[in-house]
Amino acid sequence: MDPTQLIMSNAKKILLVDDDTDLLELLSMRLKSSGYHITTAASAEAALNHLDITRPHLVISDIQMKEMDGMALFEQIHRTTPTLPVIILTAFGTIPDAVAAVQRGIFGYLTKPYDPKILLSQIERAMTLSSGVTSGVQPSATNSRGNDWKSNIVTQSAIMEDLLVKVELVAQKDASVLLHGESGVGKELFARAIHQGSNRHDQPFVTINCAAIPEYLLESELFGHVKGAFTGAVRDHAGLFQLAEGGSIFLDEIGDMPLLLQVKLLRALQERTIRPVGSNEDISIDVRVISATHKDLRAEIATGNFREDLFYRLFVVGLTIPSLAQRQEDIPLLANYFLRVFAQKHQKSINALSPEATNFLLTSPWPGNIRQLMNVIEQSVVMSTIPIISEELVRDAIHKDETQISSFEQARKQFEREYLVRLLKITSGNVTQAAKLAKRNRTEFYKLLNRHQLDYSLYKSQQVNA
Repeated sequence: MDPTQLIMSNAKKILLVDDDTDLLELLSMRLKSSGYHITTAASAEAALNHLDITRPHLVISDIQMKEMDGMALFEQIHRTTPTLPVIILTAFGTIPDAVAAVQRGIFGYLTKPYDPKILLSQIERAMTLSSGVTSGVQPSATNSRGNDWKSNIVTQSAIMEDLLVKVELVAQKDASVLLHGESGVGKELFARAIHQGSNRHDQPFVTINCAAIPEYLLESELFGHVKGAFTGAVRDHAGLFQLAEGGSIFLDEIGDMPLLLQVKLLRALQERTIRPVGSNEDISIDVRVISATHKDLRAEIATGNFREDLFYRLFVVGLTIPSLAQRQEDIPLLANYFLRVFAQKHQKSINALSPEATNFLLTSPWPGNIRQLMNVIEQSVVMSTIPIISEELVRDAIHKDETQISSFEQARKQFEREYLVRLLKITSGNVTQAAKLAKRNRTEFYKLLNRHQLDYSLYKSQQVNA
């Protein structure tokens, strides 16, 4: 990359709005000389068009403009992007309006003619709010490592850029975070970004899918158990909360956690202690909890499936991850990013997607979101015999992917059945040996076999026939 491009990509972005083009150009030149990346708009309407495309770190707008004025522009920005700071430039006669605007949430105002030093000071303070850069104090963990915390999140979407600002602000605090979004939107990616952007980034980041582990195992996985706690507990086992000590734990699909375990999780969060299964002693914990769900937890509370008190413990800060349909402008960017990744992984010389393939991606529904898009691109890369991915390959991969996607519950049942069959084959139908390999007692193992209607005696006859 050209060094000047690198400087521009790292520069803080400011959107200037003024219908006086001479003043707009003068202010633009002044701020560019101070190292800022400047975009100009000669009207509030033009400014809103810019904001639809990309998100600056700061908006500076004149208050008196034709059609939509600076205050109306601020109201529009504040409604859709409340974390984006706005500075208003005002003439002497409109100072009372500007003061009232500050009370309504505007970042600040400057009177014309403004003092350049005061302007730069205001901008620097606004950048602190927008990007977490703190002036005059020791840099936080987030900023001492630049943008490393979000390096795996690929986007050019304004809605995503706004979300990333919120993520950075949230990361620097230690509050519990609840992420909501459809399956496949990348909730774990955002949970990891929150952890990486926090002061806990050097400590463990531990994940668990609450829907993927049977209820009788989940408590032990979270809180651990002591030797002899149950059949098969031959040694002490540290739970994930202990493994995450000093760091963060990500509880994915928290909406599927059984009610009895919700009570124990609530106690752990309230008292900052856990009690391993079979133990009489509490263990203190210092762990940040980040949770996620695709369910409407308020609806789950109404039906009695989720505890309201636990919800408010988890929902100190809530962030919604947009679906791929809400960030369509990211589809070509993500598709090309995945293309490079999978071309390298599968050692194939593939350079690009054809324009027709890109257009097909843009017009396709994505019920599986980014996970589905990634799968489609990998299938296309694997099957391609030329350097450019064709529309036919993409179309075929999407249709195959649609037929292959099954519900999580179906996938789990299939895995569990295949696992049991494999154990029975290995042990030739010896339930005692199979249960030992699975680290389950015989009673639990028989229940699993009955659930999947597996007849262990058939595998004994297999041994005789062999």
